Amino acid sequence: MVGNAKRTIVCFGAGPKFKGGMANYNTSLAKAFDALPNTDVHLVSWTQQYPSIVPREFVDKTSTIDFLQGTNIKVKYILNYNNPMSWHETYRYLVSLKPSKVIFQWSIAVQGIPLGYLARKLAKHKDIEVVFDLHFVQQKENSSLDRWFTKIGIKKANTFVVHAYKTYHELCELLPNSNYAVSESGERIADKKNVIKLYHPIYDLFKADENFDIEAFKTEHNLKKNVFLFFGFIRKYKGLHYCLEAFAELAKQRDDVSLLICGESFWNTLDNKKWSTKLKQLAFGVVKLLLLKKEDDEKNYNPLALIDTLGLKDKVMLVNEFVPNQDVPQYFQASDAVVLFYEYATPSGVESLSYNFNMPILASKVGHFPETVRDGFNGYLAEGANVKDMVRVMQQFLTHPIDRENVRKSAENMSWVNYAQAILHD
Repeated sequence: MVGNAKRTIVCFGAGPKFKGGMANYNTSLAKAFDALPNTDVHLVSWTQQYPSIVPREFVDKTSTIDFLQGTNIKVKYILNYNNPMSWHETYRYLVSLKPSKVIFQWSIAVQGIPLGYLARKLAKHKDIEVVFDLHFVQQKENSSLDRWFTKIGIKKANTFVVHAYKTYHELCELLPNSNYAVSESGERIADKKNVIKLYHPIYDLFKADENFDIEAFKTEHNLKKNVFLFFGFIRKYKGLHYCLEAFAELAKQRDDVSLLICGESFWNTLDNKKWSTKLKQLAFGVVKLLLLKKEDDEKNYNPLALIDTLGLKDKVMLVNEFVPNQDVPQYFQASDAVVLFYEYATPSGVESLSYNFNMPILASKVGHFPETVRDGFNGYLAEGANVKDMVRVMQQFLTHPIDRENVRKSAENMSWVNYAQAILHD
């Protein structure tokens, strides 16, 4: 960058009006760029992120906090998955901004068609660096169609950002003929497919409430001395069924433990009485039947039924709904450890959110967790799909608590500012 001339950065992905981690992530990244000198930041987002047959409500209608308040970030909702005319309109809008970098958030394979279209068009502009921030490469279902969507979606990128070396290895497998250069600093090498190995930054959108009365909250909700937390959308791969089964065994041995479950059942957000919902569910069911392996279909996944089956009703506090941003801190402040007994893991937004509250992590030894959770230092690791070992880990946490200062130390170099500066590296 010459002199004090401003550079324009585009963060493309879910905007703050949408639910969930990807909206929080893209918003946090935009804020990190906005905090740096001489940057003009645009957050460009979808109007509809998925095929119209997907039976789910994606818009956040309950949060009251404006995370962009006090920033200079410009927000534009423009890309509709189901309207190819909007794809070209989005491309023209992006080019009109004259950005030096467009950073796409890549988090699900089905978005490969519109995002691939935009990447191919933008790649023709040599003054625009096309960056894909990869939250995964190998999707958990890993069907041949998912791999095809991913390949056409990301292959025209100039630069990739990965949060774990596992993701980089998956990228090499998917696009084996690319000439990669890997850096942890953000340094680019000409005529290479540059890969920046970073991390999932620590969310700083949420702040602990200093006036929150933890003991009063625990008394009101019948929470015991030691509280384990499951937080986030309820999806099969997140292993709530393992968490409940392990907690049930633990609760047989101790009467001072509670489990706090906060999260929306991912596929149960629409009014099932409406004909439009029934039509979407029918169409989506046909597509899943054709494309998904039976074990990957979450239609009948209902781990919450285990609360009654395992006799846990008086030991579990259940908040089975989307948690508005303003309510997030209280659940972390009232808990002692977060439980991430995943079946499969890419870098986790819930893990990052936990670090924001210096929360020890109990995770399964899958995906990237062995890279970020140091067993016995900032958390404990259990063998994947092994309930007996998960019980052991929960017991170990109670008998040998993790020092929260260790958690803070683990996260101190995982800031959004460092992350943004690596992406801006010239």
